[in-house]
Amino acid sequence: MAATPYIVTRGIVLRETETKEADKILTLLTAERGRISVIARDVRRKSCKYAACAQPLVYSEWTLYQKGDWYYANEGSTLELFNGLRNDLDALSLGFYLAELTEAVTTEETDSDALLRHLLNGLYALAVLKKPPALVKAAFELRLMSLAGYEPLADGCAYCGCPEPEQPLLDVVQGVLRCRKCGVKESALSMPLCGDSLAALRHAVYGDAKRLYSFKLGNEALRRLAAAAEAFVAAQLERGFRTLDFYKSLQPVDIPSK
Repeated sequence: MAATPYIVTRGIVLRETETKEADKILTLLTAERGRISVIARDVRRKSCKYAACAQPLVYSEWTLYQKGDWYYANEGSTLELFNGLRNDLDALSLGFYLAELTEAVTTEETDSDALLRHLLNGLYALAVLKKPPALVKAAFELRLMSLAGYEPLADGCAYCGCPEPEQPLLDVVQGVLRCRKCGVKESALSMPLCGDSLAALRHAVYGDAKRLYSFKLGNEALRRLAAAAEAFVAAQLERGFRTLDFYKSLQPVDIPSK
């Protein structure tokens, strides 16, 4: 009988499901194989040597073998635990949302190197660089959607071509930028921007990936960017996210000033 061929790959745990007495089914995102399901037997026992690898939002090197449609874990060694997330409930809950959102746009057995690097960079921005969560969330959403084939057209008004609309709006259904006076009848749902939030949106969509989180915004401009990015995700993917709901439940409620 031929020996079982082993596969060595690096991946981050997007999600875990406990099963049987001590097993887990892990949803991993890898660069070469995209999203894969891995059965980790006995990983919930204290004696398991790779238990740390089998936690959500942990990046590890795995040795796997395949049987049918399933991968099985043989060994694992951690590469990045993102401990900075685990001491901050807001950051951790946002990290879970970034993972769930990434899972929603990935497929099996597809090169996902860019998506994996994007998720790792987003978690690093939260855990190590301590970037503002609202800024990370908006920039992450916009760049992820672009990588997944939903890039918004934001270089100018889709109707009149003006590169710098005075009152810019993002049509989140059509995925285009427009002036307030343009495309009113064609627009289903548009989110208002301002000069600063539009510049930040363009940076997130078109800018250098290594400097994705390098910008700063005032509170109002960040609020507009965040609202537009979240609405764009919802309109394009046509679904909600339970991790997003939990993250938002932790945020302070804005009380309108009188």
